[in-house]
Amino acid sequence: MKQNTIAVLESKQEFGLTVGLDLGDRMSYYCVLDGAGQKQAEGKVATQKVALEQWLRQLRPSRVAMEAGTHSPWVSRVVQACGSEAIVADVRQVAAIWQNRRKSDRVDAEMLARLARADRQLLHPIQHRGERAQQDLAAIRARDALVRARTLLINTVRGLVKGLGQRVPRCSAECFARRVVEAVPRVLQQILRPCLRALEELNRDIRGYDRKLNAVTRTRYRETRFLRQVQGVGPLTSLAYVLTLENPRRFARSRTVGAYLGLTPRRDQSGDRDAQLGISKAGNEYLRRLLVGSAQHLLGPFGRPCELRQWGLHLAQRGGKNGKKRAVVAVARKLAVLLHRLWISHAKYEPWRRGSPPESSTGGRLIPPPVLAEAVSAAA
Repeated sequence: MKQNTIAVLESKQEFGLTVGLDLGDRMSYYCVLDGAGQKQAEGKVATQKVALEQWLRQLRPSRVAMEAGTHSPWVSRVVQACGSEAIVADVRQVAAIWQNRRKSDRVDAEMLARLARADRQLLHPIQHRGERAQQDLAAIRARDALVRARTLLINTVRGLVKGLGQRVPRCSAECFARRVVEAVPRVLQQILRPCLRALEELNRDIRGYDRKLNAVTRTRYRETRFLRQVQGVGPLTSLAYVLTLENPRRFARSRTVGAYLGLTPRRDQSGDRDAQLGISKAGNEYLRRLLVGSAQHLLGPFGRPCELRQWGLHLAQRGGKNGKKRAVVAVARKLAVLLHRLWISHAKYEPWRRGSPPESSTGGRLIPPPVLAEAVSAAA
């Protein structure tokens, strides 16, 4: 930071400085406003912990606004450790920033400072998870990266073999590398051998991650056992759910978790027009994908009878062409709400509430939808 900038900040005696910090990979631009909204300083500082700490110590306790991104979790913790207030803005909700025709790092920093000074709610502030939760969640994300790499290799092998008029037998991803050896044409065996070796290595690494995550679930996050009562929700989904939400008390009502994870429909109402739109897909994409997978298991051939399954099957039957997809998303939203309720209450999960009969006792018939809707709503 320039010496003249330091002199200006040191000569300022009153409190109430507001700082806009536009984070970059190497350098971050800042803009400092006083209580009257006058620009006191601007410039850039290295996006490094030591440099930021030195810069923040030259400021008195201030309000520091920044955009959510890769660096915002650790930078916000640094700001709070230096005695200032950190505001992490959800920039997707702030059109004044991402739709600005004069958009630049310097302009964004000033816009962040002015919005934070006027009303922090204009920035739609978000709350980052703690450092421990972020570290544990990093292991889940690393495992997901290996799973996606394994899927890419499997699809590549299948496509190359199919191009020569043959097919690889259907099998699980864990045994694919062993089963496919005999089905690979001789002309491709030498070419695909590195891919098969990589698949075996990926399987070993994924199993290692599974063992570590199971141990973490049993030792540090014992509350996940309440979530695993629901069929289709295993250690990975329950742990990702707990780590993503971190604090269940953040939500006054369990129903808001569905909207937080982007599983509720978007809305664009104006006058007499109220179009039916798809889900918002806001929030954590990975957890949303896990919940959708749990819903698919619940509605699939291996799902055990329960009220939520019956409700989803009925929704799929009357949903028309895309009924199954809509039912899966709707059940995923119900799961998000139900898991939060179980986490808060530590209650025992009851697949059938109010004495509802299982499928076998109804001859495979569906329970009337009003009863199901009321029962599921009560569970949520």
